[in-house]
Amino acid sequence: MAEEKEMSFLEHLEELRWHLVRSFSAIFIVGLIIFINITTVFNDILLAHLKPDFFTYRFFCKLFSSIGIDTDFCTVQFKQTLQALNPTQQLMTAIWSSLILGFVVAFPYILWEMWRFISPGLHENERKKSRGFIFSTSSLFFTGILFSYFVIIPMSVYFFYNFSISETIENNFKLDAYISLVTNTLIGVAIFFELPIIIYFLSKIGLITPQFLKKYRKHALVLVLILSAIITPPDIASQVIVSIPIMFLYEISIHISSFVIKKQLKNVEKSPRVQ
Repeated sequence: MAEEKEMSFLEHLEELRWHLVRSFSAIFIVGLIIFINITTVFNDILLAHLKPDFFTYRFFCKLFSSIGIDTDFCTVQFKQTLQALNPTQQLMTAIWSSLILGFVVAFPYILWEMWRFISPGLHENERKKSRGFIFSTSSLFFTGILFSYFVIIPMSVYFFYNFSISETIENNFKLDAYISLVTNTLIGVAIFFELPIIIYFLSKIGLITPQFLKKYRKHALVLVLILSAIITPPDIASQVIVSIPIMFLYEISIHISSFVIKKQLKNVEKSPRVQ
């Protein structure tokens, strides 16, 4: 009997291994395609925020000007050169950027592999209720990617390029530092946009309640405003643009947690009582 359990456990690990192999293979294949086109990817995507005519700068210039708010987005200027300080830096930056973007593009497939591994352990009704997991999680992830790319990163790039504590200091950034700013922000914000999904599962296992989220709503708002002030230019309009969708996700998470708790209470009430 012990031997059967051990074999079953080993087979389970073997299955997990192949799901991981296929997931990493997808990242590698997509990353390889990106690496082959790395010049275009860098010029048109990763370094696009250094162009004064980037979509976001033009959009915010027109938006704020139309409602009578002064903004520096209409006079954006960058020093469009980055330094590579060692012989391998450009190559290594290209490789890591390709793999990170490969993960972003392959994210739905990675979720699908995770779902294939987890779903056999679920009941039939649980599988039916969770069919939208891949779609909802992927949608939130790519919404975070787009919000980060078109809102947070342009504001961050503009702020850091123009921030100075003395006229004798010149901002002259390294290639890997700049690309790390872009890719880390992309992934970080995309993961943060998974907040409703994370709250759903934490509520399911009883670690989070809607009362807890409501109690600390004001604290969350203060924290979001502080983070917005750090990653955006020092004007109120930019901070509001970043804060609104994040607080919107927080409010959605409260409703999701409330829905999960109410459903659990109904199931408890319907379950037969033991005499």
